[in-house]
Order: sequence, then structure tokens, then C-alpha cells
Amino acid sequence: MPVRKRKPSRKKSKGLSLQLKFAIASILLVLLSPFYYGYVLKIASSAWFWLRHPDDDKNYRTYESYEIKIPKKYTIHGIDVSYYQGKIDWQKVSAMEDDGVKIDFAFIKATEGILSVDPYFQRNWREAPKSGIKVGAYHFFRPQKSGLWQANFFLQTITIEKGDLPPVVDVESLDGVSPEKMRKELNAFVVRVEERAKVRPIIYTGLTFYQRYLEKYYPHHPFWVAHYHQPKLKLEDKAWKFWQHSDKARINGINHVVDFNAFNGDSLQFQQMFIP
Repeated sequence: MPVRKRKPSRKKSKGLSLQLKFAIASILLVLLSPFYYGYVLKIASSAWFWLRHPDDDKNYRTYESYEIKIPKKYTIHGIDVSYYQGKIDWQKVSAMEDDGVKIDFAFIKATEGILSVDPYFQRNWREAPKSGIKVGAYHFFRPQKSGLWQANFFLQTITIEKGDLPPVVDVESLDGVSPEKMRKELNAFVVRVEERAKVRPIIYTGLTFYQRYLEKYYPHHPFWVAHYHQPKLKLEDKAWKFWQHSDKARINGINHVVDFNAFNGDSLQFQQMFIP
């Protein structure tokens, strides 16, 4: 029986084709590109943010660094502090920034009533301006005490300098006196401070207290109003200058939660607030 010769087997090509090699190399170049990774990370970060905060919107969203929601409309932000925050590293406060939001100003507690000086006032008053933060001092008002005495006590404690924010009187409750009595003593306080500072003091209060006892009586004074965890302060813009919108912010250099505030205006309007 004749032996049939096998056909020679076709040799398999070794390696990849030139076209395939080129395609793989192109993909690798894209994958290894820092621009690609930057884009992917940006998309992933954005997706993760909205997955974590599904109720946020562009006008009132959570800022991870500060751990609070901040109204997006405002460009000038600040805090207010007292002994409650302990020893503060103001350089770290000043250096903190998240998506353009940084600390531009700080209101610092100086006094309360006619006898109490905040134990951290002098340190805060000295160190905060060194870091470039604008400062203003505030007095916690007691309506059952003489407004004139409280004003004199406050003025003896603070040093008013050109370029500071106006002094603040913090009035939050009636302390058992009538609204009329509260306003009588408050009037004495603001008149005395204005004589000395040559600028109308800011009046700080809560939204409800403002609407019940102050709104109709101080049309020419700048107001700083507390109203927490809301996307908008429910007052006409002309009625207020500062809004304390959160009491739970986390700030670098401060070991306790802090009140967070927004200024109602632009940088020029902010400068116009400074003591001349």
C-alpha cells in the first residue's frame, strides 16, 4: 500500500501583528496618561459626592472639609468664636479652603454683662489678624443690666482700630424683662458704642427674636441674624448684613465645632463695613 505523504503544516506566525501591537500601545498610552487619570478621578469624585449627598443642589451643597452645607450664593465667609472653641491655631484657620470657600472674617467674643471677660479674647484678638483674617469684637448683652454700663465695660476691654469690623452687640433673650425694657437698655448700649467707634454697631440675634422684638425698631443698624441649616435666610436682603447659617462647622486649627457665617454682599461692600 503506497504511503501518502503528509502535507507540510503551515507554520503559525510568531508574536502579534504590527497593527495589533500599535492598537495596544495606543490604549496603554491613554491609560497611563495623567490627563486620563485626572479626568477619571474627577468624574469618580463627582459621582461619589452626589451619591453621598443626594439632597444637595448647586445653591446649597455639602462641603466635605467643613462638614456642613454652605449656601453657594455668597463669596465672603467667616466664623465666630469664644472660649468655647479653646486655643485656636489661626494660621491653620486662614489656610483652609474648599472649592473657593475660605475664612475671611471672625467675630470674637470679648465681654458679657458688666463683669465677664472672655478668657481667650485677648489671644484671639491678637492672633487672628496676624493670619490675615478681618476681626470684629462682640459683647453678649444682658437686658436686665444697665446698657450704658455694659457698653463702657465692653469699650474698656476692646481696642477699636481702623480696618476692623464694627463692634457687635449679641442680644438673644429678654432675660425676664419686658421687650420695652430690653430695647431701652439696648438703645443705651448702641448709642454709647457708636459715639466711641464712630460707626453703628452690628446687632446680632436669632431670626425669631429679630422678628418679634427688633425688626421695626432699628431700621438703620446692620443686623447679623442666626438661622441654621437652611438654604436661604427668609428676610429681605436689605434687612441683614451677616447670616449665621450653621453651628456645626469643622475648621482646621479649632478642636470644637464652630458657627459659620456668610456676608451679604461683594468684596467692595465688605470693605465698606470696616471702621474708618
